[in-house]
Amino acid sequence: MFGTLSEETEVKVPASKAWKLYGTLELAKVAAGKVLEAIDVVEGDGGVGTILKVTVKRGSDTKYYKEKFTKIDNQNMVKEGEVVEGAFLDMGFTFYRIKIEIKENPNDDTGLSCLVKLSVEYEVKEEAAANACVVTNEPLLAIMSVANEHLLKSS
Repeated sequence: MFGTLSEETEVKVPASKAWKLYGTLELAKVAAGKVLEAIDVVEGDGGVGTILKVTVKRGSDTKYYKEKFTKIDNQNMVKEGEVVEGAFLDMGFTFYRIKIEIKENPNDDTGLSCLVKLSVEYEVKEEAAANACVVTNEPLLAIMSVANEHLLKSS
């Protein structure tokens, strides 16, 4: 079973400024302690191949997961990471990808705002299909909220 979820929001900062947060390890620093318990760099410098250990907040069914950056396209402002250990993979998922896209706002000629889109793509084994219900937009919305608040404060 394959599924996708996505959220998009407008942020009142230039796309280049949003990308400096979302396209780098800076996003991990902003989310750690707020949306997630901790985010540690296991390997890499923030480029493709970087592996993060994400420790989730207490009370969650999952303790941690590891995410590997598989694509960072600075020109098109697209970043993708896949869960390579823990969390969803322990619940019968065979694939779980998080995708971040920053776009110029087509309705803003000033260039002072942009669109941020976060998506999740996943595949789950048929025998674990009931677990697909754990995939929600809540984590995406929480990360966007904290990140966008950070962007607005620092502009």
